[in-house]
Amino acid sequence: MKRTLLIFPILLMSLLACSLFGSDTGSLSNGGTVSKPKNAIEISIIYAPESKLYMPEAIDNFNRSYANGINPLTGEKLGKDEKPIYVTGEPGSSGTVHQGIINAIIAPNNANVAKPTIFAPSVSHWLALVNYQTGRQVFDLADSPSTALAPVVMAIWESRLQALQRANGGAPVGWEELLQVMQSPNGWADYGIGGDRTTVYYGHTDPYVSSTALSTLIAEFYASAKYNAGNTNLRRLTMQEVQNPDVQQGVRDIENLIKHYSSRTTEFKEYIAQGPDYLDFVALEENDLIYINQGKTNYKPPEKLVALYPKEGTFWHEHPFGIVNADWTTPEQRAAAKIFTEYIRSKDVQQKIMESGFRPVNPDVPLGYPIVPELGVDPNQPTTVLDEPDPDVIAAVQASWQYVKKQADVLLVFDVSGSMSGTKIDQARQAALAFLDNMPSQNRIGLIKFNQDVQMVVPLASSEGASANIRQRVESLEADGDTALYDAILEAIKTVRAQDGGDNRIKAIVVLSDGKDTASFNALNDVVMAITQAHGDRNPVLVIPVAYGSDADISALNAIARASSTKVQSGDPKDIQKVLEIISSYF
Repeated sequence: MKRTLLIFPILLMSLLACSLFGSDTGSLSNGGTVSKPKNAIEISIIYAPESKLYMPEAIDNFNRSYANGINPLTGEKLGKDEKPIYVTGEPGSSGTVHQGIINAIIAPNNANVAKPTIFAPSVSHWLALVNYQTGRQVFDLADSPSTALAPVVMAIWESRLQALQRANGGAPVGWEELLQVMQSPNGWADYGIGGDRTTVYYGHTDPYVSSTALSTLIAEFYASAKYNAGNTNLRRLTMQEVQNPDVQQGVRDIENLIKHYSSRTTEFKEYIAQGPDYLDFVALEENDLIYINQGKTNYKPPEKLVALYPKEGTFWHEHPFGIVNADWTTPEQRAAAKIFTEYIRSKDVQQKIMESGFRPVNPDVPLGYPIVPELGVDPNQPTTVLDEPDPDVIAAVQASWQYVKKQADVLLVFDVSGSMSGTKIDQARQAALAFLDNMPSQNRIGLIKFNQDVQMVVPLASSEGASANIRQRVESLEADGDTALYDAILEAIKTVRAQDGGDNRIKAIVVLSDGKDTASFNALNDVVMAITQAHGDRNPVLVIPVAYGSDADISALNAIARASSTKVQSGDPKDIQKVLEIISSYF
């Protein structure tokens, strides 16, 4: 009887909330379970992917409070004239969303259009760029509060950082010391690190998409200006430094440490966790490093990753809430967005944010676990924080990317054997043509086709000159004969390795095949050995297989990909755009 009496008031409150506010059962928050009250002010947020660790739960709790007639900030019942607020949210790469907002304002018919009420990128660079590139104050930068803090760090293996610190007499370490390893005759061996590698392997993401990459590239310009233009006391990067050829060359020197790029930090969190043989260090937000050390990736790191806060300086990512002032937001929505911002900055939510590896912005939340040395980070760092440049300078840094980034040699290896006939070769042909459309002109690209014979159709040449020739050849490819897959990949490896000749370029092979070898003189083990033998090269060979057909030999393709520390990609047409983005991001 007591249980019945206890439950009855709860049911009554729920029914009362529904009768007061109504509900739209077809609209749920961010995949959550809370229905939208009929008279609610609806707002939307697009947030940085790393915020997915806490944002869906925060949105759900915020909506649930309002659905129950309670103001989530005060804990009190809503007043007679106080409307509930309902938030929908989704993650989105900051660079892509920023461009979508720009398009929504100046090119609304573009395929990429974003119209959120709140844009919450990792760093305010993107808000400033939207204002600059639209010529409007879409965001009030002085009123876009921080909601979570994370410095950009270089996630480096503890043994390597300790070796750099020993060599540097315990003094702070930064880009200067990392470049010294590359210039050292025996690479890491000169620092007491075993292995046959003679250079540093570095990785970062795409500054047109990723906040971490954009901040890292700006930081590289700051460091280069210090060492190559004598600006040792530079307070704020200017156009003068960005356009200085010596500074640009210094950034190229840093980028020459790159093993390969990636479009998103999500992939690099998995890549770096494979261990020191794969990458020495990678640019990440501090929370990503904590995530890896907590064992949350698919790989268990063989040793501890630690945060290197470069002595030349780094940026804080403050995860600002930029409320959009555009024709798709109303004053009522913008006021509601401010309330949601206050909620995210509240003590209880900030505690949850810190548990996800971010530093809290609310002073009532003391810094604690997991911001601890045991997880590879230093709560007292960074000591040198870089000033955000003016938006025209940020745009210029971003535009310089194609000229300062490490260039690549990319061989397309196309299976034209009989097993690829029909839809398989049609799909592979479409993928190859789309791939060519996205190839930067500074890269070199070539084409090998194979059935029982292996033929170099278009030798490696500048993408600008070779793409049209490759396109014409790809369009005329027909399927016939047996499959010498292993012979073709070995020929491709031989070709890209022979291209070095003093050039420092990423070496990549993209294989379009169903993977069923029937005619090679060589065996799968020969391919794996050839890839493994290239591991010690300044630029190891990346082999990226794309599998076609439900009968594809995934086992063989996966063995090849594993040897190269890449992944087999599916040639499924519905996923091909995503696949092409992943492949293209390597270089």
